[in-house]
Amino acid sequence: MTTTEPEYWFCLKHHTVEGEHGCPNADRLGPYPTESAASRALEQVEERNEEWDNDPAWNDEVVED
Repeated sequence: MTTTEPEYWFCLKHHTVEGEHGCPNADRLGPYPTESAASRALEQVEERNEEWDNDPAWNDEVVED
């Protein structure tokens, strides 16, 4: 029998870290491998959004006539 490592989610509704049995998946981010990683979920989203906003491959220039 294999043991499954616990997973954690960040609840967008309550702004808390939850285990497997928490709010519906539509209301949370994850899973993350640790509670610490889940607690940084919103920071990670912000960092990734900033990276994508500044990525030339995804940054379309506005072409005016």
